[in-house]
Amino acid sequence: MAFNFNERNQDGTLVVDALNLAFRWKHQGRTDFREQYVETVKSLATSYNCGKVIITADWGSSSYRKEILPDYKQNRKDKYAEQTEEEKQAFIDFFEEYEETLELLSESYDVLRYKGVEADDLAAHLVKRKKDYGLENIWLVSSDRDWDLLIQDGVSRFSYVTRKEVTIDNWHEHYEVKPEEYISFKCLTGDKGDNVPGINGIGPKRAQQLIEQYGDAMSIYDCIPISGKYKYIQELNENADVLLKNYELMDLVTYCDDAIGKDNVSNIEERMI
Repeated sequence: MAFNFNERNQDGTLVVDALNLAFRWKHQGRTDFREQYVETVKSLATSYNCGKVIITADWGSSSYRKEILPDYKQNRKDKYAEQTEEEKQAFIDFFEEYEETLELLSESYDVLRYKGVEADDLAAHLVKRKKDYGLENIWLVSSDRDWDLLIQDGVSRFSYVTRKEVTIDNWHEHYEVKPEEYISFKCLTGDKGDNVPGINGIGPKRAQQLIEQYGDAMSIYDCIPISGKYKYIQELNENADVLLKNYELMDLVTYCDDAIGKDNVSNIEERMI
């Protein structure tokens, strides 16, 4: 990481995608990583001059999204079901160490974790309420590109996988669409990793073209039916409601509080303010 640390704000906040970072050691076949995990968090906080560290942790998949799309992340469950007994045991061992890691982290940092709530929404809530919570210069630590929906002035992401940063200033080194267009791009293309379907026949290039021609996904929806003989245009006209559903599934900033739940949001407020 070629960072100029001296230019970082000493009052920065590090927001860690807990399970995502833990998979760094899962891919190495490690089940003794708790101490190294904590040291990694400390090192990142030092590198980014973050005086505050918040750990956001999944607790199962999102109950909110499951209600909207019952097959949400079903592809992952199907994959796990096909594991050998040895692979299943490896996952059990990994998660036991992960739970111990969260316990260790909680001794020094705020660990936000609620049943049926995903880290994505917790991070989105923190970004959405950053002024209320006094969070400045937020650095998100995750390899999940969904978190790029949160990038704005004062909010950036570091991936331990690519060892790269995504910021508002270098955004166009990573994407062809503008930051505010990224959610529309995802609504059109879907998210295979989460088993969220987009519009058949619309990949990155066609999504970009549609956004350039018609505007955001809501504007595209308002233009339906769109004239054209191409198959993907027919698919878009026939399945326009997918755009609305995908907004609810993937627009983290708008729907994060719904996904977290009122009681859990109140708990976060009590802890952060």
